[in-house]
Amino acid sequence: MTWAAFNWLAPLAIICWLAAAVCAVRRAGRLADLFTVSGLLLAAIFIGGLWLGLGRPPLRTMGETRLWYSFFLSAAGFLAYKHWQYPWLLIFSSLLAAVFTGVNLLKPEIHSAALMPALQSYYFVPHVTAYILSYSILAVATIAAVVQLKKLERGRPDLKLYAFMDNVVYIGLGFLMLGLITGAAWAKEAWGHYWSWDPKETWAFITAAAYLLYVHLRLRGASPRLALWVLPAAFILLMITWLGVSYLPTAPGSVHVYS
Repeated sequence: MTWAAFNWLAPLAIICWLAAAVCAVRRAGRLADLFTVSGLLLAAIFIGGLWLGLGRPPLRTMGETRLWYSFFLSAAGFLAYKHWQYPWLLIFSSLLAAVFTGVNLLKPEIHSAALMPALQSYYFVPHVTAYILSYSILAVATIAAVVQLKKLERGRPDLKLYAFMDNVVYIGLGFLMLGLITGAAWAKEAWGHYWSWDPKETWAFITAAAYLLYVHLRLRGASPRLALWVLPAAFILLMITWLGVSYLPTAPGSVHVYS
């Protein structure tokens, strides 16, 4: 399968995710489940087919990582919705998955199928997938934090939602640290050192520190509002790590720029 198939599979996935969001708004649970799973299956079929077509994991370019982000975000939102029964989780995760898929339709960022020598490592797949999975899970935590802040403004916080956010952050932070660790091991193998303060490495460290700050504030019983505001701020740092670093003046000298 090639990127040409994305032009007809992606609109179908977008329609499914938008329909899932509408059904979640209307509390049509079974239809929401059906449309969400259908969107996930379409995304999985394309990712699997592209993997076979390229002869390598589709994890090299920004467009390829957006494929995984849309899939993981929809999956994370769906699983969290099924467990915690918050319809807004499915609404936002489905809408964001549709948005990122739409961005890929407009700007797929297709590059050569070949992998440069540094990427031909067994660390490649676990490192990148751990990061993209963490980005998806932590996006769900950010949505929850915004919802809880709104509830605090009304003087009606949802106590169960605090437990949800804590659990989601622990899981997301775990995958984020896995990405850091595998990246360091990969750097040692490829360049002879674990850490070089590359722009992306630096921002990854800052992002991990921000989520650790949230964990610290929650364990220390700090102001709930302060802890909640940390999550949107940390997610902005996460987006800079993933997307924004490429636009920094130091980006051309980064070992993480492969295009």
